[in-house]
Amino acid sequence: MSRGQIIAVAIMVGLNALDGFDVLSISFASPGIATEWGIDRVALGAVLSMELIGMAVGSVVLGGVADRIGRRRTILGCLVVMALGMAMVTQTTSVTVLSIWRVLTGLGIGGMLASINAVTAEFASTRRRTLAMGIMVIGYPMGAVIGGLISAQLLVMFDWRAIFWFGAILTAVFIPLVWIFVPESVHYTLVHRNPDTLARINALLARFGHGAVSVLPPVREEEEKASIADILRPGLMATTLLVTFAYFAHIVSFYFILKWTPKIVVDLGFPPPEAASVLVWANMGGVLGGAIFGFAVQRLPLKGATVTMLFGASIMVALFGAAGANTLVGLSGLAFASGLFTNSAVSGLYTLFARVFPTHVRATGTGFAIGIGRGGAALSPILAGALFEWGLSLALVATTIALGSLTAAFALLALRFQPRD
Repeated sequence: MSRGQIIAVAIMVGLNALDGFDVLSISFASPGIATEWGIDRVALGAVLSMELIGMAVGSVVLGGVADRIGRRRTILGCLVVMALGMAMVTQTTSVTVLSIWRVLTGLGIGGMLASINAVTAEFASTRRRTLAMGIMVIGYPMGAVIGGLISAQLLVMFDWRAIFWFGAILTAVFIPLVWIFVPESVHYTLVHRNPDTLARINALLARFGHGAVSVLPPVREEEEKASIADILRPGLMATTLLVTFAYFAHIVSFYFILKWTPKIVVDLGFPPPEAASVLVWANMGGVLGGAIFGFAVQRLPLKGATVTMLFGASIMVALFGAAGANTLVGLSGLAFASGLFTNSAVSGLYTLFARVFPTHVRATGTGFAIGIGRGGAALSPILAGALFEWGLSLALVATTIALGSLTAAFALLALRFQPRD
C-alpha cells in the first residue's frame, strides 16, 4: 500500500472515531439532560435512541446513494449534516426538538458508515484488506475513549451542551481532509465508467504510486445491471439476511453497554464524571479487542473468529450486570472486558460486510445491513429502559440483553462465507 492509500484509510479510521464520539455524545450528556429537564428513564431511553433511528434510515438510503453518486460525495454531504445536527442540539430547550436534531445527526452518521466501510475495503490492498478493516473499526471506540476523556473535563467546566459544540467543530474539521485526501476509489471508478475512465484510472494509479494500465477490464454482467435489488436476489439474499440479522441482534447487546453505562453508574451513586470514565474503559477494551482481532484474522478464519467473539460478548455483557460489582474499579473492569468482546465482534461483522458483497453493491449491502441492524441499536436503550421501569434488576436486564450476541453467533454459523474482491 502506498502512502496515499494509507492516508485515505487513516482518514476513514478518523471518521469512524468521529462516529464513535458523535453517537456516544448523548450518552455522556444524558445524566445532565435528565437532571436539567427532569425526564424519567423511559423518556431518556427514547432520547438515547433518536440518532440511532436516523442512522438506520441513513444507512439504508444513503448506502445506495454512495453506490450511485460516489463514496466521496456521500461522505462530504454526511459530514455537513452531522456538523449541523451537533451544533443545533446546543440550542434546544425541549426533548422533542432535541430528538429531531439527533435524528438528523443520525442520518449523516448512517450514510457515512456505509461509505467508509466501502472506501476502506477499496483503498486497501488485497493482502492488507482484513487488517485495514479491523483498524478502521477500532476507530469507533478510539473516538469514544478520546471523546470520553474530553467530555469528562468539559462536564467539570461546563454543562452538557459543551460536548455537542466540541463534536460539531471536530466534525467540520474533517470536511477539508476528505476533500483533499480521499478521491473516488479505482474500484468505484471502474464500475461507473464513461469515455474518460481510462484516463481517470491512470491518474488515480499515478497519485497512489502505481503504474498505468493500457486497457480496462471488461464490465461484469451483474455490474451492468446493478441495482439496489441485487442484494435481495437469490445469489445474495441469504447472505444479506443472515449478516443483517446477526448485526441487528449483536448491536442490541453492544449498545446496551455504550448507552446505559453512564446512567447505571450514576444510579449506583457515582458522580457523572466518574460514570463517563467507566464508559471510557469500555471503549478502551473495544480498542484493544478490535486491534487484536484485526491482526489475528489475518491468520485465523474470519467467520469462526467472529462467532467466537460473539459468544464471548454474550457472556461478558451478562456478567456486567450479574457480577454485582459496586466499586468503580470492578465496574470499569467488567466494562473493559465487555467492550473488548463486543467490539471485536463488530470488527468481524464489518469485515464480513466488506468481503461478502461485490463492489457494485458494497455500500448498498453494507448500508442495508447497518441500517436494518441499527434497528437493534435503537431498540436496545428503549428495551433496557422499559425493563428497568418494570422493576427488573440490573442482573436480569443485562442477561436478557446479552441474548442478542448469543443469537447473532448462531446466525453466523448458518452463513456460507464466500469472500469477494
